[in-house]
Amino acid sequence: MAAALFPALKYSDGLTVFGISACTAVICEAISWLLIYRTASYKSLKSTIDKASKKLETMKTTTEPSLATKKSKTKKIDRVESSLKESSRDLSLFKFKSGAVVAFVLFIVFGFMNNLFEGKAVAKLPFVPVRIVQKMSHRGLQGEDPTDCSMAFLYFLCSISIRTNLQKFLGFSPPRGAAGAGLFPMPDPKTS
Repeated sequence: MAAALFPALKYSDGLTVFGISACTAVICEAISWLLIYRTASYKSLKSTIDKASKKLETMKTTTEPSLATKKSKTKKIDRVESSLKESSRDLSLFKFKSGAVVAFVLFIVFGFMNNLFEGKAVAKLPFVPVRIVQKMSHRGLQGEDPTDCSMAFLYFLCSISIRTNLQKFLGFSPPRGAAGAGLFPMPDPKTS
């Protein structure tokens, strides 16, 4: 079937996987927009996170000399950090509802593509991958050529890169402060 879409191209299966992956990413982002990004609740949470992260960044960069003001500043920073963590958690829970629908779509598309390209190499890697990567890139393929690439590996790489860049392009990437709120402490500018 893929050869019928691009009969003259040498890597038509790989281009087909890329095309399906791009279409799936657009569909998933459309679903996310319908269920999340266009709602007032999401916009409110996003602005709260943006304001809190900017405030936290400003508070951490300003210096105050006295010990009493340093303690009160630390308490204020802790309050803003906890508010940021809470808002980020709320945003994650809010995004969870569309995650199930998107996962269902991806599951259906992956099953369709798995049947379509079962046991076929869809691309050739320009290098011999490391052993652990080779197990993923050669999954389900016959033969011993380690440069053969399976549909699952190519689809995985395409999906990650296309969807991430599409989110950035459309402005749907997570707010700046939400990405690491509570997970990774921000470096203290005085100790760096």
